[in-house]
Amino acid sequence: MHGSRLHGRRLATGMRRGPAALVAAGSLLTVLTSATPAAAGTASAPVAGAKVVCSSKKPGLAPALSHDIADALHGRRSSSALAFYDRPTGTRCAFKSGTHFDSASVVKVTVLGALLRQAEEAHRKLTKHEIKLTTAMITKSDNDATNALWHQIGPSGVQRFLDLAGMQDTVPGHGASWGLTQVTAADQLTLMQLLTTDGAVLGPASRGYALDLMHRVAADQRWGVPAGAPATATVHVKNGWLPRDTGGWRINSVGTFTGHGHDYGMAVLSTGNATMDYGVATVEGAARVIHRDLQR
Repeated sequence: MHGSRLHGRRLATGMRRGPAALVAAGSLLTVLTSATPAAAGTASAPVAGAKVVCSSKKPGLAPALSHDIADALHGRRSSSALAFYDRPTGTRCAFKSGTHFDSASVVKVTVLGALLRQAEEAHRKLTKHEIKLTTAMITKSDNDATNALWHQIGPSGVQRFLDLAGMQDTVPGHGASWGLTQVTAADQLTLMQLLTTDGAVLGPASRGYALDLMHRVAADQRWGVPAGAPATATVHVKNGWLPRDTGGWRINSVGTFTGHGHDYGMAVLSTGNATMDYGVATVEGAARVIHRDLQR
């Protein structure tokens, strides 16, 4: 979960997991349509016994995205989930976005958010040591730095941030097992939106700090949702990768894309991958069609 793409720390199995509840297509449609103007068009496409559901104010974009995302995920020998938004076009897409997955290192953005919230509530800036730890945690995905911050923030601090952020379906890992935090694509997208939106949870300086670290992620960890992103977009990304004794590789990627008129984000989670590369290919296949369709 830190270092090169081929490095991953095995965590003990047998930990209690959160409920893996699929979000029904009807519920998804209700959420998507309520989040965008009534005039927005909606479309869906089936894949893996579920549906990709999209809504957009831009004519033709919802059906293009729903079908292209479904095509990208069709036939993949793993389980995945996706959530996406684009502010300029009023677009949202979701595929099994309420399903729980082991977080692996994508939870590190939540850890950062919880620390920044605590600092704001204490009316203080991050210490030099905290800056060192957060920089290592996000840009290099350093596990030791995450262990230290997870312990410092504590369960109540992490949960307070989740409550304030509206990430009600995220279940923090027990004890020191932050990598087994149960996350959903919907909650991860909520976090990406929080980092790019003026609001009460985190101030401008805190959001800017988090986005800057995500922009400076090490070159060998910039795979995943940035695949196919336009050259004019500023990329902010955090990935997670974790092999376990059962269920194969967990490969997750979350990010936002800003600047030069871009203002969108996505979260793609996957489990049951035979290899890390297979999971990365699944995530990147979905990301590429989203970037492509947005630019048409």
